[in-house]
Order: sequence, then structure tokens, then C-alpha cells
Amino acid sequence: MFSSIGPTGFILLAVIALLLFGPNKLPELGRAVGRTFREFKEGARDIISDDDSSTRKEQDKDKPLAAESQPAHKPADKRLPE
Repeated sequence: MFSSIGPTGFILLAVIALLLFGPNKLPELGRAVGRTFREFKEGARDIISDDDSSTRKEQDKDKPLAAESQPAHKPADKRLPE
């Protein structure tokens, strides 16, 4: 994206930004852009983790529980005296 812009182009963009926004406003703009990117990343990470957790829940539903597949103990073979 920025491969066609050389060092002179970046310096020119910095000077134009400095003239438009002033030296006091540029750090505030940088912080705002940083916060926006951070929130976007957190939102994307939450969506991905939600998808992963729902996939795990579906896989866990498909697996039979150990208690359901095997009895907890074998019943003793006791007979009443005759």
C-alpha cells in the first residue's frame, strides 16, 4: 500500500498533517487511532473466541459422558438365603 510512497512523500504528509492539525492535536489523534485499533482487535478476538467456544460445546454434546456409557459400579450378585 505504501510501497509507492518514498521517504520524501512521508515527510510531505507529516508536514501537511502538522499544518492542518497543529502540534497539540496530533498526539490526541494518534491516541484516538490507537484506541480504535485496540477496540477493533478486542472485538475480533471476542468473536473468534465465541466461535471456538460454541464449537467446543457442540463437540462436547456429541461425546457421551463416561457415567452414561459405563455403570458406576457393578451390582453385587447377592442371593437371599433359602
